[in-house]
Amino acid sequence: MDQPLRVLVSAGASGIGASIAERFRADGAEVSICDRDQAAVRIATQIDPGLHGVVGDVADAGDAARWVEGVVDLWGGVDVLVNNAGIAGPTALVEDIDPRAWRDCLAVNIDSHFLLARLVVPHMKTQRSGAIVTISSTAGLYGYGMRTPYAAAKWAVIGFTKSLAIELGPFGIRANVVAPGAVEGPRMGRVIEAEAAQRGVAADVVQREYVQSQSIPRFVKPSEIADMCAFLASSRASMVNGQVIAVDGNTETFHIASR
Repeated sequence: MDQPLRVLVSAGASGIGASIAERFRADGAEVSICDRDQAAVRIATQIDPGLHGVVGDVADAGDAARWVEGVVDLWGGVDVLVNNAGIAGPTALVEDIDPRAWRDCLAVNIDSHFLLARLVVPHMKTQRSGAIVTISSTAGLYGYGMRTPYAAAKWAVIGFTKSLAIELGPFGIRANVVAPGAVEGPRMGRVIEAEAAQRGVAADVVQREYVQSQSIPRFVKPSEIADMCAFLASSRASMVNGQVIAVDGNTETFHIASR
């Protein structure tokens, strides 16, 4: 009988991360999440007592190491890392962005991905197997006005992950990127509200602009992101490496605010 996959999902207590964790659990994997929202971790592990949960900030090197080392001690290794941690960052024109807000956005959205990858890679190399799935965004493919820190970080994780694919492929380790479009849920609602306020328009105007730029005119379901992550981590994707796969309904022209 095959051993269950040992999966780490950063920021896995809510939103897209929770959907990813749930999907891997449904497939029979051992899953550990790390999230800085203590209440969300508690609820997630109460709903699924088999889910391993840790409270911590993966943008902090100490917290990241404590999580990974604890999981390796518990399970003896790691098969899959889903680098999902990310924050929306400020919604503002570039000249109005506080440098601290810029740094905070990049710390979570790119630094955490580096910190976790450097910790799991030695274990995967020892096994000569593993998969790293990075969550970027269509903002990392097209840019994103009034969201420059977020877009910069999402471009960065693509370059980082493609570089990992080159380094790690000879060890049987694959690294790929999932680039979600507009994903339904409270976080996207907050993004839309912030942009609407910045532009002085109604929120439904902004929401309509998002879906009008897609061939399939609706928001993405979190479960659809989770499905792609599960595929990329599986043996069915054994020769998929260094790829960026958008789950976005086909973005024809990335969200351009009406002028």
